[in-house]
Amino acid sequence: MSATRTNDPGDLGGPVPRRVRPPRWLDLRLVLGVLLVLGSVLVGARVVTAADATVPVWAAAGDLAAGTVLSVDDLVAVSVRLDDAAGAYLSTSTRPEGRPLARAVRSGELVPRSALEGASTEVQLALPVQAGFAPPGLTRGQVVDVYAVADAATGATGAADGGVTLVLAGATVQSVSGRGDGVLSSATTTIQVVVSLPAERAGEVLAAVGGRGLVVVVRTSVETPAGGGLAAPAGSVPPPAVPTPAVPGAAVPDAAVPTAAVPTDAVPPDAGPSPTVPAGVPAPATTTG
Repeated sequence: MSATRTNDPGDLGGPVPRRVRPPRWLDLRLVLGVLLVLGSVLVGARVVTAADATVPVWAAAGDLAAGTVLSVDDLVAVSVRLDDAAGAYLSTSTRPEGRPLARAVRSGELVPRSALEGASTEVQLALPVQAGFAPPGLTRGQVVDVYAVADAATGATGAADGGVTLVLAGATVQSVSGRGDGVLSSATTTIQVVVSLPAERAGEVLAAVGGRGLVVVVRTSVETPAGGGLAAPAGSVPPPAVPTPAVPGAAVPDAAVPTAAVPTDAVPPDAGPSPTVPAGVPAPATTTG
């Protein structure tokens, strides 16, 4: 009778199998990986935010002279990094429209808070100018000089004696209207140039115009010289001095001939009148005793 023998795994010399445990959702390596990813994202966001710490502020869309009353078209929003100096400039949260500039601002320049004036006492005066006597590129924000010319070609209605008077110096243009670009426009078309000036000067400027035609001269820079501004000197602009040609035989005024100082000891006291010597005859020799 034979006996059946059961083989024991331990007798075969192989590894003893272990029971497989079900996976747990809380794994230490998984937690460490998630924390590393979150830390990297936070650090990267902080670095990017610090590198792009810009603030939106207003900048000038074009050259603006002192006294220009700001409008929406004069400003453009830009984002710049100013750090601690951000408070010195106008942020886009402010609305500076309708306020005049205390100084000139160049195109693209950030508008500082100090460039805005308080309540302005200036008024706006509309001047009729024929289109042919104003530069084609005349626009708001420019600095101009305005001359009154007594000439019918400029549209003068008074005496056309050709006189020229400076009625406005360093005025700021607020607007230009009435200029046409079509086939119907001509050099005699009247345009309206609005300038700003102190209220007490308006009557003086109108009296200086006196029905004469106006000629507008644009300055190349919006910077108004110190001590300049809206000063209208009284009287006409003097014409340039023209030298008078010398005419043979004409009498010359005494004031035009300089008088040279002659020392008193250069002429003897009793020398008498000098003899007249005809041309071509040598002068006689003189002897001294």
